[in-house]
Amino acid sequence: MYIIKVKGKAKIPDYIQLRDEQFVLIAYFRADRPLKDLHRYGLEGKEEPLAAVIASLAFGKLQKLEV
Repeated sequence: MYIIKVKGKAKIPDYIQLRDEQFVLIAYFRADRPLKDLHRYGLEGKEEPLAAVIASLAFGKLQKLEV
């Protein structure tokens, strides 16, 4: 799974994208509310490590998600 932080403009907030191994979009959520429904993506119980990854992400840089 891959993660990328997308910078919002004006009234549009910043977003987080989760993509699978073929880079198909599997989740898209606001960066300020990232920890909802994580069980849908196989990340249940990994809220704290995921929040740390999101906080350290640079905008527009795709990286492999390892939590």
